[in-house]
Formats: sequence, structure tokens, C-alpha cells
Amino acid sequence: MKILLIITFAILNSLAPFSFGKSKQKLIWADEFNGESLDYSKWGVEENAYGGGNNEQQIYRWDKKNLRVENGNLVIEAHKDNPNIAGTTRPYSSARIRSKHRGDWKYCRVDVRAKMPIGKGMWPAIWMLPTDEKYGGWASSGEIDIMEQFANKTYVQATCHWDHNGGNANYGLPMNLSTPTEFHTYSIDWRQGSIKAYVDDVEYFVMSTDSTMPFDANFFLIFKSELR
Repeated sequence: MKILLIITFAILNSLAPFSFGKSKQKLIWADEFNGESLDYSKWGVEENAYGGGNNEQQIYRWDKKNLRVENGNLVIEAHKDNPNIAGTTRPYSSARIRSKHRGDWKYCRVDVRAKMPIGKGMWPAIWMLPTDEKYGGWASSGEIDIMEQFANKTYVQATCHWDHNGGNANYGLPMNLSTPTEFHTYSIDWRQGSIKAYVDDVEYFVMSTDSTMPFDANFFLIFKSELR
């Protein structure tokens, strides 16, 4: 049974650091998914049955059923099909891709155009993790959540995590969407001293950063659909 369709189209724009005003920003990396398959020079596909540590109910796998490029869209699709990997069975299959070692940046703007689902247990996310855990394991080296859409909700939220086990976190106020299942552009403007997040160029998260926080290193992008 097919239950989820997420990120049916995306444009990823990472823009040069310290650029003030869109007219001065320089496009340095993008993917419009115009080919017949994923561009593996830009993306790696993760496969695991660990559940992500959040009581997740999916197995991430590399299967066209769950992950494909078609009609200029990146499609991540979850199914309730009881997949099994290495002796582990979970109720759902899904997919997760990342740009680690293919696209890694410190201080940038990222724009992602995406279409999300709404439904019980669905938890799509567009986020960033550090390429090298220079300050230690999660979340001591930081995490930047550009957008999370919580199960069966009509709003999205941005968050930054840092410090051991995510003990320090800044949760942005929820951004209600009048058309939650339509395409929207989710963005982050990450500069030295601040991180801001936007939906369709409307700011809904802002956080000041300083030398006590781990947001001074390269991070990479992750697209995923988890189920809880």
C-alpha cells in the first residue's frame, strides 16, 4: 500500500557566504532533477534499518519504488510493505539521500522547492548535519533543520540543535501553511553570527550564533521521509 509522496520537486541553491541582498548572491551548487536518474556526483543514498533513533518505523533502502527521478521531480515515496534488511523487519520502506562529501558548505543560503504530504505518522524533513563531527557526536557538532513537517499537521518548523544529546536547541515558532500539500520554497540563510529560515521568503526562524556554538564548520544536506 502506497502511503506517502514527498519532495516531488526540488531546486537546491547554495549561495556564496557573506552575500547581502539577492542581487549579490552567487549560485554555486544546484540540482533541478532534470535527468533520468539521481545525480550520484551530488547525492549519496543511505540504506539502513536502524530507525534513526526516534522510534522510527521505516527501513531506508535504495529502491526505485522508494526513490526515483521522473518528469523533472525527485520523488521519495514510502510504502507499508514490511521490508527486511539484514534480518530486521519494519512496517514501512522509505528513502533518504544526502550530499555529504559531494556538497558541503559553511555559511550559505539553501533554497529547496518541495511538496509535502499530510498524514498520521509522516515526518518529512529537509535538514543539515556536520560533515565532520569536530565537536563530538550528535548533537555536539550541531544540526540545522530547515524544515520539518510534523505528523498530520498543517505547519512546518525550523530548529537548530547543539550540545550533547541535543540538550541545547532553539525551536522556531511553527509556520502555518494555508496550502500545506502544495509546493513551497523552504530556505535557510546561514551566516557567521546568525541562522534564519524562510517559507516562500517569509522569515519564520532566526537565531544568533556565537563561538560557543558548533555552527562554524561544513554541513551537508539531507532529504528524508521518516515514519513514527
